[in-house]
Amino acid sequence: MTIMRVKIVIQRARVGATEYRVIRPAKPLANGALFDAGDYYNMNVDREDGRRIGALWLLAARSPRSLVYLPIRAAPDSPSVELYEGSEDRPLDLVLVHHSLQFPPSRWKEVRRRVSSAKCPREVRTASVPDTDLPADDEIDHHAMNYREYKDVLRQRVHAETLILTGSAATFRQPARHFFAVAKEGPPAAAATSIYLPRGCNYHLCRSLYWPDPDPGDGQPIHLEYSPSWAR
Repeated sequence: MTIMRVKIVIQRARVGATEYRVIRPAKPLANGALFDAGDYYNMNVDREDGRRIGALWLLAARSPRSLVYLPIRAAPDSPSVELYEGSEDRPLDLVLVHHSLQFPPSRWKEVRRRVSSAKCPREVRTASVPDTDLPADDEIDHHAMNYREYKDVLRQRVHAETLILTGSAATFRQPARHFFAVAKEGPPAAAATSIYLPRGCNYHLCRSLYWPDPDPGDGQPIHLEYSPSWAR
């Protein structure tokens, strides 16, 4: 068993009568990007931040009473994100929430404002997550997703320039494995070829986080793509 460690900051914000516990990376995610491409969401990661983001998804599965916040909206654009004139692509932050918390997305803007305040206390910790939390492909019952009674779905809502994903522990653990796979396979794939596809599957190294689509309602596919480090 391998223990994965990620430095995090824990903050608390009270909105009305409810106090929310927010987990965020202690170090900014400079090489992690998320944007809404209109009919799908696209994420770009390099090797280091791909592993960090994967660990944060696993941490979300282990933290049903917390909001896991990835402030990546202001990060530098990946080279594969080329915004053409008139494009509706827009950068987003990401929040992962366990469904048992019953968090109203409409409260996120106020929660973010409070934890972004210089007066909000910050508790720095090192979170440890075992790699045994990552399910193997053969452990996932993909056929079960086609049944109406299937409950492990990832609900999507966009509020205050943030993609808020709500689901069970399983819905966070399953896509986490793709971040680690892209971080592992991406660098050798990039070194082996000089082919670069702007706004496409860079180096042909990409994953779809869920199949079928994560949200049976009005959700969009989430596409994950490896990109070499573009910011330091």
